[in-house]
Amino acid sequence: MLDTINTALTTIDDFIWGLPLIIAILAVGLFMTFRLKGLQVTKFPLAVKELFSNERSGEDGEVSSFAALCTALSATIGTGNIVGVATAMVAGGPGALFWMWIAAIVGTVTKYSECLLAVKYRVVNEDGHILGGPFYYIENGMGKNWRWLAKIFAFFGAGVGLFGIGTFTQVNSIASAVKNFFDPNTENAVQMFGNTYSWATVITCIILTVCVGLVVIGGLKRIAKVSEIVVPFMAVLYVVFVLIIMVTHITE
Repeated sequence: MLDTINTALTTIDDFIWGLPLIIAILAVGLFMTFRLKGLQVTKFPLAVKELFSNERSGEDGEVSSFAALCTALSATIGTGNIVGVATAMVAGGPGALFWMWIAAIVGTVTKYSECLLAVKYRVVNEDGHILGGPFYYIENGMGKNWRWLAKIFAFFGAGVGLFGIGTFTQVNSIASAVKNFFDPNTENAVQMFGNTYSWATVITCIILTVCVGLVVIGGLKRIAKVSEIVVPFMAVLYVVFVLIIMVTHITE
């Protein structure tokens, strides 16, 4: 049964993340680049200027521009940037790096368009919290007749977040790394739910659950506040390690 599910998921994944999606991403990115007259290049200085500006009086918004950026980067900088790029270069050679640059350039304006729509069609909840995103601008922008598409997007978005690139995958990677470091032979184990787990895995998952819960339950403001602290440190560490690797392998 599991083999059948795995085969089906692999087939779907190969199709979705194959040539059709690459063509679609580049086509939409190029269309938006020409339609917005190269906005990602011409307005880049303005973006940098606004990046470090605080919230100004008279403007709606729950967090500053920098906090919003950190919140977005918290879901962007991660294992995918490391493992994904390495895998692409092994599979496709150095030329893969060039196409990743191209995808990044045209993808910038696509991301801008997504954010613009999210802000334009956002709504304010009864308690004052601002809500937005693709499911809101699909329904409010395209009309009530497209509510079904917004629901499908929300469902599959949650599925990707849990089973794909998000929660389950990341927690499993962290727990496995901690276990392999502290208890590689599973010498300190406990029986739970019919399986044997290392205490290192159990303790790690409990700590992660508590930490994530304390952040997420606090809503957008707390997520942004934590991101403002963690993301800059993470980004600097990322760059430092890349520079170390480049210097130590300069001849290669």
